[in-house]
Amino acid sequence: TIKKFAAAVASTCVLALPAAAAENPMVGGAAMYADKNIVENAVNSADHETLVAAVKAAGLVETLSGPGPFTVFAPTNAAFEAFLADNNFASLDDVPDDVLEQVLLNHVVSGDLMSGDLSTTYVSSLSTAGVNEMNLSLFVDTADGVMINGSTVTTADVDASNGVVHIVDQVIGLPNLVDHALYNANFSEVVGALTMDGNTTFTNLLSDGEQMFTVFAPVNEAFTAFENPNGNELNTILANHVIAGASLAAGDLMNMYANTAATNEDGDNLSIYVNVDDGVQLNGQSMVVVSDVVTTNGIIHAVDTVIDLPTVVTFAVADSENFSSLVGALTAEGQPDFVSVLSSTTDNAPFTVFAPINSAFAALEEVPSGETLTAVLNHHVIAEANIVSGDLSDGLVSPATLEGDSVTFTEADGSFTITDGAGNMGIAIVKADVQAINGVIHAVDTVLIPDTEN
Repeated sequence: TIKKFAAAVASTCVLALPAAAAENPMVGGAAMYADKNIVENAVNSADHETLVAAVKAAGLVETLSGPGPFTVFAPTNAAFEAFLADNNFASLDDVPDDVLEQVLLNHVVSGDLMSGDLSTTYVSSLSTAGVNEMNLSLFVDTADGVMINGSTVTTADVDASNGVVHIVDQVIGLPNLVDHALYNANFSEVVGALTMDGNTTFTNLLSDGEQMFTVFAPVNEAFTAFENPNGNELNTILANHVIAGASLAAGDLMNMYANTAATNEDGDNLSIYVNVDDGVQLNGQSMVVVSDVVTTNGIIHAVDTVIDLPTVVTFAVADSENFSSLVGALTAEGQPDFVSVLSSTTDNAPFTVFAPINSAFAALEEVPSGETLTAVLNHHVIAEANIVSGDLSDGLVSPATLEGDSVTFTEADGSFTITDGAGNMGIAIVKADVQAINGVIHAVDTVLIPDTEN
């Protein structure tokens, strides 16, 4: 309720001035002057008495009287009244001062943006009510007039000495993830998919103010182009675009793995691989085209391709920084069709794969070939098992690998090392639990060698 109220207050928080068609335009029966600041003009407007009261209550008179320049989207008294009535507030006195302050600041943008300067894009307001105290995003939509987070500019370009005012017909609230998805028509396809057949799972989840999220939201063209070639369940695909428990801005992203809200049949969260070598790419499939849409409970990054559910092959191919040598070995001339085998979600799945990183292959005196290479690669795969790190224990002997030999796990100081079929000990797991829909990858620092005597 407080969030909704805050939203309403925000939309009134800017001083409403009429379009500057005349030297001294009239607002609320009073003349507005370009040589007076935003607050001074608002005080003279009968249409903005509630806004002025809100600005005073929130302690923002000095701020909005400062040099700026500011662009203010100013709700009228009627907008405030509607908000208060909708949220059962008797008066502004019922609103906490800190909430009121953030709502009002969400109507203010740095700079002097006339209507001709506005285009369909995102801008940052002065409100720091976003996750991690980031500035909230405002979506400017100029497709039909000018709309700001769903509110309509009714009068534009009212000059003041410290900026410009655009009058809006609604209080602009403090938006959560669902709000921002609804504001932008480029997300209508994903919103439709999220709410199909009355589904409220995602709207409830992404409206949760107690959690933080990072959402990679496919634009409409991405959804239209997606044919779901593997026949994966749509809700799981959508959940695979959400990282729960963290709000990651573009500056927080690096070459990394994170867990999404999607799960396999055992309830293990699927992984997503982020690569920032050339833009931001996800699972080697999808590029971020708009970043850092900041909301009260998370951050949205728009992506150009639907991120399908990953197989173990998806991660091996996407993470060339670590696995290009492994992919080269798996696809070497004369080798079985490992790609088809490890892409399957049915035959022999799930798989547990111990994936040697590039330095592991570089440490070999010679990379084997032919049947020897086949045996080595098969020694890294256990079929019909999704063995995660939580399943390991000291002295555990694994089921047989595809080559036939098992591996043994040893615990020391809370971490596990591997002894391979040839008896080589101390092989480190450098990255555990990269979870795919058809198995799990553990990156290891040494190529596993099977027992060559049996």
